[in-house]
Amino acid sequence: MFFVSESWKNAYPKAQIGILTMKGVSNPHSHPKLEERKTALEEELRSHFSHLDREEIRALPTFQAYRTYYKGFKKTYHLLLQLESIVFKGKSLPSGAALVEAMFMAELEDHLLTAGHDLDHVKAPVGVYAAQGDETYTRINGQEQELKAKDMFIADAEGVLSSIIYGPDQRTKIRPETKNVLFTCYAPAGIPTGKIWDHLNHIEEYVKIFSPQATVDDKDVLS
Repeated sequence: MFFVSESWKNAYPKAQIGILTMKGVSNPHSHPKLEERKTALEEELRSHFSHLDREEIRALPTFQAYRTYYKGFKKTYHLLLQLESIVFKGKSLPSGAALVEAMFMAELEDHLLTAGHDLDHVKAPVGVYAAQGDETYTRINGQEQELKAKDMFIADAEGVLSSIIYGPDQRTKIRPETKNVLFTCYAPAGIPTGKIWDHLNHIEEYVKIFSPQATVDDKDVLS
């Protein structure tokens, strides 16, 4: 179902993409055990990072890899800002439907950028590309967007699913009724393969808190 394009391999020879598909999931509006784990994660993040200042956090290898990528587009890695708000401002992870919340928890734990999709709305094959700059899609907020040249993006047979700079699309967004789900993790150069596997395992772990019946259909790291 998944392949890597020549444009992506040529533009980003050291980048990787993590893929996780799960079937038979549920997507409740909230789940008490997931909320408990989210609260524990917030405390873990504060305990782990509160002794560092902002520049020390930004210099960590994973954040540095994303900062290098985003700097090329004159953007800031938003997960870094969200982690800082939790650690230094006492903010909480945002609440949402369980599948999205599980993904976001794993993102904050591992610092890896991830997009989620309703698998039943994804049309194979799915490829990873480097944008030419003329591709367009509807973002999850309903805004029409043209991709930035050279931005990494993932697309299926009908169009763009997500890009690093502009995020996921509206067509394949996770819904309350989602039963089968696709998670894709963007890892620019500098992210160890093992860290991506750990991240996929963390997403699976969080999803099974509220969907113990769910099964993994595919889990892989593409390079």
